[in-house]
Amino acid sequence: MSKPKGFEKPAGVRDYLPFAAEKLRAIERSVLDCMAGWGYRQIMTPTMEYYDTVGVASSTSDRKLFKLLNNRGTTIVLRSDMTAPIARVVSSMLKEEPLPLRLSYHANVFRAIEEEAGREAEFFQTGVELVGDDSPEADAEVVALAVASLKAAGVKSFKIALGHVGFLNGLLEEAIPGREEDREILKEGLLHRDYVGYRETLAGLALSERQREELEGILRLRGGKEICKQALELSGNALAREAVQHLSAVWDALEDYGVAPQHVMIDLTMIGDFSYYTGMTFEGYAAELGFPVCSGGRYDNLLQQFGRPAPATGFALKTSRILDGVEGIDVVRELPLLLQYDAANRKRAFAEAERLRDEGRSVILRRVEGPAEKLGETVAKEIKSGPLGPAYGEIRTYTSF
Repeated sequence: MSKPKGFEKPAGVRDYLPFAAEKLRAIERSVLDCMAGWGYRQIMTPTMEYYDTVGVASSTSDRKLFKLLNNRGTTIVLRSDMTAPIARVVSSMLKEEPLPLRLSYHANVFRAIEEEAGREAEFFQTGVELVGDDSPEADAEVVALAVASLKAAGVKSFKIALGHVGFLNGLLEEAIPGREEDREILKEGLLHRDYVGYRETLAGLALSERQREELEGILRLRGGKEICKQALELSGNALAREAVQHLSAVWDALEDYGVAPQHVMIDLTMIGDFSYYTGMTFEGYAAELGFPVCSGGRYDNLLQQFGRPAPATGFALKTSRILDGVEGIDVVRELPLLLQYDAANRKRAFAEAERLRDEGRSVILRRVEGPAEKLGETVAKEIKSGPLGPAYGEIRTYTSF
């Protein structure tokens, strides 16, 4: 194996140059401020967690976890999401806090990937967890907050699709009872939005005409609240019907928030990509992108793995995707002032720099030697139009020449 060159990076990771870092931080601040306005308080957790606790509970497939051995031989992981670490904290350091709890976060997370273009092994998320409330209003709150957060991030045109794990599980149990392997194959097709493959799978299964019609009917269940009525007509399974009724109540609350149907639709073909989801799930799509910029859902069984059973729901904005694919927030950078000085004027320059910084200006100091005219020419040629754009908005020179 050849030694990597000094400028190379592992697959799936990236550098954020100043203009990208400034925009990412602006998105983060705007979204966290929005979440704070809804009563969510920010939490930070370690980058590394124990594999046997948080790693296993995360529901990220084992092959996608970054695993390390510490000096005691214990397996640890780089966090693959923030939901499981927050569940750990809620069940330990916050176990005496009354529920419900509203927590927000911004963090980098890690997923091991195949070496292919466009996939990220490290990316940023900004999100919330609402722990201790199992009502439709709690689910509606996180969806409405997701809408507000996308707006705060500068995403102007988007749609959030709502689904429910219970509906698909119930309908598939009813349509093809006892055929767990076939059900998982069909779910996989829906997860990847491979509707052609889904229909091909149906054609290859030994199904009655009624079963096939029922399972093909899932693909038509996308739209407004009328979809709930159609879903109730499609399935008589108790689990599926309970799921649809809950989703209908969530929709009613979202109408009262004023976000449905403008920003929200129902899509009962949707299934969350984490196995810990137990109820409503949702994904948000920006007009500019063909993949989700946010996702979330209800996970009522996760906290019991840490010894504090409690219902919970939440979502995460995929901040890196918003940065890369959406025009978003317009970040206006105030260029710093370059204050040049020679030895004789150093004290004067330092004092002036302090005064300007107290006024909120950004000031860069630089000691120089030589005539002022030549210095100005040098700065203009070498620095003012570098690869990162203009370095200075103003140049002042204090010299004795």
